[in-house]
Order: sequence, then structure tokens, then C-alpha cells
Amino acid sequence: MSLPEKIALLEAVWAELSIDPGQIEVPQWHKDILDQRELALQEGRATLIDWEEAKKQICRQNPSWIRSHIRNA
Repeated sequence: MSLPEKIALLEAVWAELSIDPGQIEVPQWHKDILDQRELALQEGRATLIDWEEAKKQICRQNPSWIRSHIRNA
């Protein structure tokens, strides 16, 4: 299967799953991590940044990997 075919397949699967996200059970360990992160925010041990700034930080950490693996980076 070519890369474009794989991407098209993933997009089709995601489109179907996203119709009713309630049908996907979230594992408890995901919930636990989110709870830990929320607590860290409440206690001031973590801060939030917007998505544009997050992308800039990711690109600064490893720009060559980003350019070779992510479209429109």
C-alpha cells in the first residue's frame, strides 16, 4: 500500500470514528495522566501555552526531524 493510500485509509477510519466519539472507551491510564496534569496546573507546577507556541518549541528542539516527517512544518 502506498503512503497516499495509507493516509487516505487513516483519514477514512478517523472520519468514521469521529462521528460518535462517545463510542471509544478512554483507558483509565489516559484519565489518570489527564488528572495528574490538571492537578499540576492547579498547583502551579505547570503552565499552558498556545498551540502556535508549542509548534515553535517542538521545531526548535529538532528541526531536521520535523522537516523530514511533518508536512507544512
